[in-house]
Amino acid sequence: MDIKEVIAKSDYIVTFGTFLARDNVEIQEAIIQAIAKNDAQFVYMHPIDNIDLKMYYTQFIKYEVGSEEGIASLLLETFVKQSDENIQAYINDLDIGYISAESSAGEEEFEEALHKAENKKEKTLIIGRDIFSHERVENITKILSVIKKYSDLNIISLEPKFQNILDEAANDNLEEIADLHSYNGTVIYRVYEEDDTSTLIGSESFARVAKISNLDEIFINCEGQKIERKFKIDKDLMGTVALCPMSRDDSNCLSQGYRYKQVKIEKVDA
Repeated sequence: MDIKEVIAKSDYIVTFGTFLARDNVEIQEAIIQAIAKNDAQFVYMHPIDNIDLKMYYTQFIKYEVGSEEGIASLLLETFVKQSDENIQAYINDLDIGYISAESSAGEEEFEEALHKAENKKEKTLIIGRDIFSHERVENITKILSVIKKYSDLNIISLEPKFQNILDEAANDNLEEIADLHSYNGTVIYRVYEEDDTSTLIGSESFARVAKISNLDEIFINCEGQKIERKFKIDKDLMGTVALCPMSRDDSNCLSQGYRYKQVKIEKVDA
């Protein structure tokens, strides 16, 4: 079934690992329509808040950059109530306190998300691009496949090739959750399908942390490379993660691996 058709029937929607305002405006619009048509509860989960969705989501769970594996395990512990013996043992062994603290996503937030799902008939968990580039994607996929098997959440991927992997994933041999590393300082987030790929777009908070100003010419220092950009402040952007528009054919370090990068920023004329 087409993703938009699944969303159109949903009365409970969770998004995980996608900044919809830049990733998929069509899916964002489909969610808004489901809210209007089905009185859908919408839980938006991401490190970056989305001002375009503030009036639509009923809950925002902000988690730390890099903690997606931990968030997947919190979803598992929250939504899987009946499973086999091995899966239940895995859930019981999860250090929920540690995961919650390191991911900055409280256990009570997931309890609230579960409460919002009560009496809902068509529940959908939408998985975004962030997950596919994470170094722990294999175990995250296994966790999501368990949720798909043992809960009443429909799980759909915004990347068709990942949907096939998710549908076929073996849900046994779940690995322990790896240590959740902090991304401190200046962090950027790779986005695509942008008209201008010569800029770095950040909030006023990011500018203060990076000690730069609007329209400064800057270098982004990443893994020994220097990428020159012009910094632009977006007053609608919140938090301290900047958006870095990329072309599909870019081959620098910013285009490789996980979508978030911890970098150093310096002015060109410094």
